Amino acid sequence: MTTPWGELALTRFPEDPRDRLRAWDASDEYLLRYLAQEGIVLSGTVVVVGDRWGALVTALAEHRPAQITDSHLTQEATRANLARHGVEPGAVRLLTTQDPPPGRVDVLLVRVPKSLALLEDQLLRLAPAVHAGTVVVGAGMVKEIHTSTLRLFERILGPTRTSLAEKKARLIFCTPDPALERPASPWPYVYTLPDGIGPASGRTVVNHAGVFCADRLDIGTRFFLEHLPSGGGGRRVVDLGCGNGVVGTAVALADPAAEVLFVDESFQAVASAEATYKANGVPGHAEFRVGDGLAGVPADSVDLVLNNPPFHSHQATTDATAWRMFTGARRALRPGGELWVIGNRHLGYHVKLRKLFGNSRLVASDPKFVVLKAVKR
Repeated sequence: MTTPWGELALTRFPEDPRDRLRAWDASDEYLLRYLAQEGIVLSGTVVVVGDRWGALVTALAEHRPAQITDSHLTQEATRANLARHGVEPGAVRLLTTQDPPPGRVDVLLVRVPKSLALLEDQLLRLAPAVHAGTVVVGAGMVKEIHTSTLRLFERILGPTRTSLAEKKARLIFCTPDPALERPASPWPYVYTLPDGIGPASGRTVVNHAGVFCADRLDIGTRFFLEHLPSGGGGRRVVDLGCGNGVVGTAVALADPAAEVLFVDESFQAVASAEATYKANGVPGHAEFRVGDGLAGVPADSVDLVLNNPPFHSHQATTDATAWRMFTGARRALRPGGELWVIGNRHLGYHVKLRKLFGNSRLVASDPKFVVLKAVKR
């Protein structure tokens, strides 16, 4: 990546030489070029929100910025990219969306996230630290920036305009208005599950901003809840890619002796899962972990893995995440242990499961979704 601060060699995480997706895009380049061309002073507190793989904070490391991200994978990529360029540990503050933000922000750089709710939540959290002299610049690809995006900046921070597009990327310029009366944050959002979905019927769900289907039960998860495996006996169960944790909570409600591990790479998701679990007063033992799938879970230590894998990485469609999840599940499962997967019918997960496990059985299906089971032999 060519920047005004030099050439950068950047990778995603986990690093895969076969991965053709870059660790930056034209909007990162546009934003950095603008900062240099306009002579933006970066001597105060610089905060970068939504940096995808650490490209922005790696380029700006000499200014000791703070990065705020919802992604564990982003943090790991950032650590690797900073180390690759000899940046001293601690030069960049790595914060999560669940951490308190800096008390004062002089330069706020925002990579527009896919989730408008997550953008709303982060702008509301940062607004008290923004002052009249704060430079606020957003960046994203043209397809990521909508009228609703601009209205959000305007409603929370102040008057907002956009740049001309360059290489299908666009910048957002916002002039903070300290006198602006800001709305109260609607996050986290709490709702009650419908009846007819098994042990989770009528239970409470807590969603932090940015978690998939934050205001309602999505139809795929509902179908999964209606077809979860029965049984008990104190199994060790993993809700892999747990989101708001409703699937793992349903298992714990059905089998109080189960030990449930909730895992997601999103800090917002794991916070949601823990809040959902606690809101329902579930007995038994649960663990909540932010991480890269089942990395760190001992081999042959799990009885059941429940998984609804994503098939997007930011704006890119890819099956790499699902493949890593399935591979991690096979390693972590005990012989005889089972991986249950819910997915859109057209994704063809049964082919991957047969290749990896040597077997795949259709448990349930409807016109859109399939529930598949693979057993570790």
